[in-house]
Amino acid sequence: MTTDSNDYLRTVKILDTFIDRALGLKPADKFLSGFNYNQDLLKASIGNTYVETIGSRADSLHLAIKNTSISSIYWEYIQTVKLLGPEVGLPEKDVILAFDYTDEDFYGNPQGFLISRWGRRDTETKKFKFLTCSIVSSDIPQNIPLVSIPIWMGQNITHAIVWCLTVTEPMVKSISLIMLNKGFYSKELILTFSGSMHPYLIFVPNNSKIRSELNQMEEATMETRHSKLKLDINQTTLKNESTLRMLKQIFGRNTDKLYDWMFVTNQTEIDFGHIIASYKRKWKLEDGFKLQDETRIKSKSTDANIRFFYFCYEHMLHFIWIILFKDKVNFKTFMINLYEECLKRSNSV
Repeated sequence: MTTDSNDYLRTVKILDTFIDRALGLKPADKFLSGFNYNQDLLKASIGNTYVETIGSRADSLHLAIKNTSISSIYWEYIQTVKLLGPEVGLPEKDVILAFDYTDEDFYGNPQGFLISRWGRRDTETKKFKFLTCSIVSSDIPQNIPLVSIPIWMGQNITHAIVWCLTVTEPMVKSISLIMLNKGFYSKELILTFSGSMHPYLIFVPNNSKIRSELNQMEEATMETRHSKLKLDINQTTLKNESTLRMLKQIFGRNTDKLYDWMFVTNQTEIDFGHIIASYKRKWKLEDGFKLQDETRIKSKSTDANIRFFYFCYEHMLHFIWIILFKDKVNFKTFMINLYEECLKRSNSV
């Protein structure tokens, strides 16, 4: 399959629209807009460098980003996903969703609650932290990022996950499974999902108690534990029963490997082959973030809006490539051709 200039021109205009609507700019106005900023953003992205070093519009771009809201940025990203999703038939698909964190280093004095502290206090580093919800279904050839939001210190992660599910649900036919790794394991999330209509699977941290129970199990077996959960939160008491499933040396037919898994779920019947294949795809979420890192727009800004806008712009490039170009050109070629289309457009004005 080949692409022509019209494919890239269409993509440039999609990016123009994302920038204009996310930042509240007017296209073809006497002031700068996405038409002008796109070229610098693409050049910085290809060079994995700073916008300040490759153009003269960084100050006005940063001012525009600071004057918008974080919600305007992620809502416009969501609108673009809704626009392009039908290109790969997302509204007709039953999908498996996975949640994951990614982070970006922060340099300088911490300001505000959007800076997370990681590590021991004596070696603590500071990072911007983002939560991403992606499609990882084994029958879809590429992980597809649907929504990303920033996470601040003290934020209720359960509420953030539920919100992401609320906005992604209309994009697909149905959600056949929600998968979360050990970092999301919490009593509140389990109790919240227990009252949900969606099947879920949360992996359990491998502590000494779990390891002891696994050691007592025979190979190629599964055991189920039921326990009652209770949580007092916000003057409300949540109660329900959780189901822990422990699998010892279960063979994954799609991977030819044996697995020891422990997870909490509301599923009574489990297709292990399908789940293992899908979870293997979830591991590849990190590959998607690495691909995005190749086109990372660098910034030393301490402003959360600026860092999140750059992150969403990079996410947008990755998403558009997956939807429209993956079967035609590799990601790096896509980026170079896109930038050249921007140059051609600017020179013709």
